[in-house]
Amino acid sequence: MRPSVTSERLSAARSCVADVARLGRELPLFPVERTMQLAPVAEARAAAAVRVGWATMFLKAYALVALEMPVLRSWLAGRVRPRLATADRSVATLAVNRIEDGADRLLWTRITAPETLPLPQIQRTVDDSLTKPLDEAFPRQLELEGLPAALRRTILRWNMRSASPKRATRIGTFSLSTLAGLGATNRFHPTLCTTSLSYAPLEADGRCLVTLIADHRVVDGAAVARALQRLEQVLARDIVSEIASLRGAPSTAEPRADGDPPPAAGPRAAA
Repeated sequence: MRPSVTSERLSAARSCVADVARLGRELPLFPVERTMQLAPVAEARAAAAVRVGWATMFLKAYALVALEMPVLRSWLAGRVRPRLATADRSVATLAVNRIEDGADRLLWTRITAPETLPLPQIQRTVDDSLTKPLDEAFPRQLELEGLPAALRRTILRWNMRSASPKRATRIGTFSLSTLAGLGATNRFHPTLCTTSLSYAPLEADGRCLVTLIADHRVVDGAAVARALQRLEQVLARDIVSEIASLRGAPSTAEPRADGDPPPAAGPRAAA
């Protein structure tokens, strides 16, 4: 007996994700990986009075690295005459998974200049992206999803290649996507940014596999490897130091009692 098959039109949300994935294939992306020793970071986090998620720590640490390495804030603009555009600050794009009407929904929240923000403030933005109504947390994405497919793709492609400051706020200068909170690793994922971070669940001995995907038109493997090396140093020094300063701060959220790995962005992992 042949199986019965049903079909339905892609939702606007799913179509938007498909468009991003399709455009991401146009970038010559390659992954570079580094196994980091993050036990000191985990210990500092566990002792902090304020809950700080791993995604929050990675976002700020990488933005601090990008402050030192302008290429991590750059992208290829133009088509006929390509040129390198560089933003004066980072804009982080965090992939967030939410359950809406019983179905998974992928959304993107953006954080401008995370290198300048206290960790608790970044964490509040991450938490808001998981709890606020969609029309409050993601108004632009909902607007984009409502457009005809051809127009939506045109806008996305224009934003990718634009040297306008709006490009950074609409696409981001780097992104982060992880499934560590679900005990899994996504070592390669679509992105429209020059670089995109992902990290695996923390091992019992504190080791963590961190992947940085990069656009080969803008940056080479050696620079990506140095960025990962510097990221480990910033996590172990700057982030641990800031977390240590939070030990005496009043808690703004219920402390987590979970072990490793923590969710990447609240109750559901980013994807």
